[in-house]
Formats: sequence, structure tokens, C-alpha cells
Amino acid sequence: MISAGFSSALCVRPVVSFSNTIREVHNHGRVTCLATSMSSASMTVAKDAEYELESRKYELLNIIQDTQRGLVTTADQRSTIEEAMVVVEGFDAGKEIDLSKLDGTWRLQYTSAPDVLILFESAARLPFFQVGQIFQKFECQNESRGGLVRNVIKWSVPRLLEENEGATLIVSARFSCVSARNIYLKFEEIGLQNINISDDLQAVIAPAILPRSFLSLQILQFIQTFKAQIPVTSPERQSVGGLYYLSYLDKNMLLGRAVGGGGVFIFTRAHALIC
Repeated sequence: MISAGFSSALCVRPVVSFSNTIREVHNHGRVTCLATSMSSASMTVAKDAEYELESRKYELLNIIQDTQRGLVTTADQRSTIEEAMVVVEGFDAGKEIDLSKLDGTWRLQYTSAPDVLILFESAARLPFFQVGQIFQKFECQNESRGGLVRNVIKWSVPRLLEENEGATLIVSARFSCVSARNIYLKFEEIGLQNINISDDLQAVIAPAILPRSFLSLQILQFIQTFKAQIPVTSPERQSVGGLYYLSYLDKNMLLGRAVGGGGVFIFTRAHALIC
């Protein structure tokens, strides 16, 4: 009986073991399939979210397209732009500033800041003044809590300087991160450089029908290489500063708000800028 029982045990146990193995393989397959399905679902959700974000960014840029960078807007347009900005900002809410993304040059597409709009208004009213592209150039690639920012304004005087690119005004500031989203700007210097005179003015200085004299060439070279820098700070007075809230940031769009009612800014990535 013992021998028979032992023999029966030998016959039964392998069957039970094999059955358990089949069950384990089956369950493992179900877990693997479930994990794969969850991974696929997560990828689908991520792609949907990315598509939704890009669509909202496109809508925002489309809304501001005919505003002349904020110069020509109605109250309804400004309200619509604000709503569209809030939607985009919601995708990036609560995240800390990534200085590696912020580093680089950004082109102004729209603003409601009075100190910038007055430049556009002046250019619209005055025939002898033009405002070209406006950039913000951040230098903070290897920094952890701040860096340097340059506000670059291209401007011109028709017939005297090249159109829209006649000269470059640069307002430099140091910035520091004071919270997850706020940076404090401390302005340091205002500079004027890259003066490109028009062909008409060159003809006055050195007429084409005459050989250019040493004096005329010196004058042309002086104008073209002229560079003036005026410090904003001095031992007698404190630097002008301001708080700036970066409400959205990714690899190709930057949204900002000047704290204290100073207006909003919409920038897109600029791939190259010489200044």
C-alpha cells in the first residue's frame, strides 16, 4: 500500500506541477498583455495631450496674427487673447522654470505692455521712425538661479538708415529666479550699435561719381562701427528693476506677464540673432 501510494504520488505530482506551470505562464501572459495595453494607453494619452497643446498654441498665434504685435486690438480681441493664453498656460502650470529651455533668443509676437506699445504707436504716427523686430535674448545655459537677458530692438529712420534694421537698441539686465515661476530683472545698461546707413546717406557722404576720399571712408566706418553704452546704475542711484512672471515655457513658445499690471508678452523661438 505504501508502495502503491508512493507510486500514485509520483504519478499525480508531475501533473499538478505541470498544471500550475501552465497557469503561471497563462497569468504571466495576461500580466504582460495588460502592461503592454497600459503602456499603449499611456502613449496614446500623451500623444493626445501633446496634440491638444499644439492646437491651443496654434490658435493663440492665429488670434494675434493681425494685431500688429498688439498695436491694433479691440477690447474683445484682448479678452479673447487673454482667454487663449490662460488655456495654454494651464498645460504648464506649477512647473519650475527650466533655464536650459529659457536660454536662447525669443521673438516678440504680441504684447499689451504700455512701454512697448508706445514704440509701435510712435512708429505708426511718425514718418521718420520705424520699429523692426523685437527680441529677448536669455543667457542662462550654465546657470542655476539666474543669468543675463538682453532686450533687443531693431529700429530705423527712413532714408537715413536701412529699413527696419537701421540700428539696434539693447537694454541689458541681470535676472534671478525668486520663485518657481517669477524672475526679478535688474537693468544694467542701454546700448546702441549696428548702425547701417542707407544708400542715400552714403551717397551724400561719398558721392558715387567721385572717388571716395580717406575722410569719407573714415566717416562711413565710424558710423557703421559706432557703439554707445549707457549704464543704468550708478553709485548714487539704485538700479531699476521689475518682477516678471513666466507663465508658460517650452522649446518654441514663451509666455510672460509683467507683475503689477505691466502687460503680457507672447514670444516664439528665434533661431538666429546677431547683436
